[in-house]
Amino acid sequence: MIQLYRPGAGIVHRMPAGVKLVVLATSALLLSLLPQTAATIGVVLVAVVVLYLIAGFGVRVIAAELWRLRWLALVLGVALAVFFSPLTAWISTGRVMALLLLASLLTLTTRMADLLDVLHRVLRPARRFGVDTDAVAMTLSLTITMIPVVAGFADQVRDAQRARGVRLGVRVAVPLLVRALRHADGVSDALVARGIG
Repeated sequence: MIQLYRPGAGIVHRMPAGVKLVVLATSALLLSLLPQTAATIGVVLVAVVVLYLIAGFGVRVIAAELWRLRWLALVLGVALAVFFSPLTAWISTGRVMALLLLASLLTLTTRMADLLDVLHRVLRPARRFGVDTDAVAMTLSLTITMIPVVAGFADQVRDAQRARGVRLGVRVAVPLLVRALRHADGVSDALVARGIG
């Protein structure tokens, strides 16, 4: 499994994983409740960039994260602009980008073991109702980490197609799906080998 955590000594790295999860959940809630204006989304995106800088990540890391999400932003933005309006495209795409960047910041500054520990504690009361909290915690943590992993696969597929002179387009989907499924099989085998799956 690809480890996304990058060691650091900044304030964001030192924050407890539970606090970071609460910030992520609160941010998602606030983004859905905030007034739907272009300026609001602009301020939110600037705030996310400032959080990356506070975490000790430079412009290069921020640019890499944005580059990984470029196709999602492009497809979502163009679709919304065509079917709704450019303003709706900016607001909705900006909201999605902000949340994905925050989730990525969480994985960059939090060890997976700490994240799983918090998820176990939060889900512990659900055991009374027969919920397998271990499986739920693992599923949530794998979901969070898969966003940048799949984006990295998309970059690799596009680079390979460019190197062979293949015209980019929908043809990215099949090799991307194959890579994602292979990765999922590898993760599954690793979990089974550790007695988790």
